[in-house]
Amino acid sequence: EVQLVESGGGLVQAGGSLRLSCAASGFSFEHYAIGWFRQAPGKGREGVSCIRRTDGSTEYADSVKGRFTISSDNAKNTVYLQMNSLTPEDTAVYYCAAELGSTWCTVSAYNYWGQGTQVTVSS
Repeated sequence: EVQLVESGGGLVQAGGSLRLSCAASGFSFEHYAIGWFRQAPGKGREGVSCIRRTDGSTEYADSVKGRFTISSDNAKNTVYLQMNSLTPEDTAVYYCAAELGSTWCTVSAYNYWGQGTQVTVSS
């Protein structure tokens, strides 16, 4: 059974940093794409950043380029999202998702989802 567990969310002031973790189990980590998505109140879920384990390539939303970094630790089956220079616009529930193979960083491309972790950025 595919399981994804997010952690690391919380309350931070604007300009601060957080690191989210996504611990994966139940599947061959190296064959999956892992993505971070977020959903702000009253808005749809959107892609933030994804990493394709097949070739290590990464993708970022324009709104987070230069501020967020996605990385993975194969030994721990964990993907991280380092978030720097946070703004109130980054406030959302952040979800980790997984999909077999190499795929685009879009919500519809992913079938396995974690429960999410809340990130709140105060001004």
